[in-house]
Formats: sequence, C-alpha cells, structure tokens
Amino acid sequence: MKENFHQVSFYKVSSEYKGVRLDNCLISKLKGLPRAKIYSIIRKGEVRVNKSRCKPSYRLQKDDEIRIPPYTTKPKINKKSSEKNIDKVERSIIRKETSFLIINKPVGLACHGGSGISLGLIEIIRQLDKKYKDAQLVHRIDKDTSGCLVVSLKKTILREFHKEIRNKDVDKFYAAVVKGHWPIDLQKITLSIKKENLKTGERVVKQNQAGKFSETEFKLITAGLSNSLIRAKIITGRTHQIRVHSSHKGYPILGDVKYGDASYNKQQKLKGLNRMLLHAESINFKNLGIEQHAPIPEVFREYV
Repeated sequence: MKENFHQVSFYKVSSEYKGVRLDNCLISKLKGLPRAKIYSIIRKGEVRVNKSRCKPSYRLQKDDEIRIPPYTTKPKINKKSSEKNIDKVERSIIRKETSFLIINKPVGLACHGGSGISLGLIEIIRQLDKKYKDAQLVHRIDKDTSGCLVVSLKKTILREFHKEIRNKDVDKFYAAVVKGHWPIDLQKITLSIKKENLKTGERVVKQNQAGKFSETEFKLITAGLSNSLIRAKIITGRTHQIRVHSSHKGYPILGDVKYGDASYNKQQKLKGLNRMLLHAESINFKNLGIEQHAPIPEVFREYV
C-alpha cells in the first residue's frame, strides 16, 4: 500500500523528544520512509528546524518546529521472508525489560529497512507487540555482524542510553576470527579513517590522514594453525572500525567481503563458511548498571 503526503507538514517538538537527534526523531515519525531518504532530505535542506537547515546530529529542544517536506512511502514486503524474520528476531531476544530489549542480532539481518531491504530488525520489533510500536535502536551493528543490540521502548531510557554513549561510558566488546597468527603484543591499533565512495557506488572506509581518529584495543584469545580468535574493545565508534583496523595490520576477518582477503575467503567458503566471523559479544552501560553478554557462536571455534 502506497502512502502519499503531498503537503509540507510541521511538527512541534514535545518534551519526550527533547535531546533526541533530528535523524532519530524523523526515523521514528516517518515510519516506512527509507532511512537513506530521510538523510537525503535533511542534507538537501528540505527538512528545516525553526526555519534553518540542520545536521542529522542536531539535538532537538522542546518547542522546536520541524518542517517536513512532501514524501511518498511504498513498502515492499515479502510475506514469507517477513514471517521467517519475525520468528527469528522473536527467538533472538535475550533480555526483556519494560523500557528496553536486548537482542542477539542474527547475522544477515539489517538494523533498518530501506535501500532494497523491506524489513529491518527495528521494523520487525515494532510488529511483535503493540507495546513495541515506539521502539528505537539505541545503537547499530553491521548487517553481517551478529550479537548484542539494544532497543529502547521508551523515550526516557533512550535519552539515558544516548547520554552514556556521548560521555563514552559504554564498553563494547567484539569477538572475531582473523586470518593469520595475531601477535600477542598487538594490543592497540589507532588509525585516521574516512568514508569514501568508489566508482561502483560502494561506500568503504579507508585510511586517510584527513579522516577521523579511531582506536581499538585487541586481545588474542586463541591462536590456531592458520587463524586466530581475538577480542576487540571499541574505544571510538567509527564505521567498520574493527574490520578496517584488523585488515590494515594484515589480519583480515574471515568472511569479510569488503575488507577481507577474497582468495582466502573463497577457500573458507568451500569448507562451509557462510558468514563474516565478527560478533558483538557484550555491551555495558556502566552508569546505568546495564550489562549483557551474547555467547560467541560455535562456528567461530571451528575456524581456529
């Protein structure tokens, strides 16, 4: 069913959205509009706050007036695929609280719909129960990464989670299997990285001195004959940070089609590898006292 909104509309920010980022507010309000489209209308200045252009990261204040341009949504939902994913997500909830959920996100499922994806995890969550209709992602992990993902059910806790993230009071640990023997003394990687668009249209992150500073701490867990199981702690939260850092040092993550070793990945695929071996193992909001662990998938041990 196509939804048409032919006229400019205005939304006055209520107290529940005070402190919420402009992009997250629009994602919540304009359900069914692809995330990429939302960022596009913000960048083009079609969205205005108090008659002025704003960045997606602008934090709203009570009584701000948001101008929303005309838009059209046309959800494309494959019923069988939808039902399968709904069941998968429901079984992946590892913690339920009145104000938030924690999901052990399945590999291959995007956090958001849009860009050719009919339903992402957050859209599925909103379908599970009427209590979840206002669910919002607290943070994101890549489509091809599994593991801990926090979803807020109330605006008040969302603000608290975002405050923790802004103040760097969150510990995030990832497990990964990388090609080669990870040196036991390689415990920290820092790199200036920047998003770039290739001629094919693909977006990648590369080392660039004009880019943003990024830092990851690493620890060797198990050294195998050809590969290593490592644990990574994110200090800065840049896009694809762990993948770029490990690849830069010559230890690409198995199954990583963007930054990995294509020839080696092909060999591993013949042995049965069908995913990227990167997993969000745990998350800890230190001041809120909220901590969750998602066990490393058994398949990781098979390649070490």
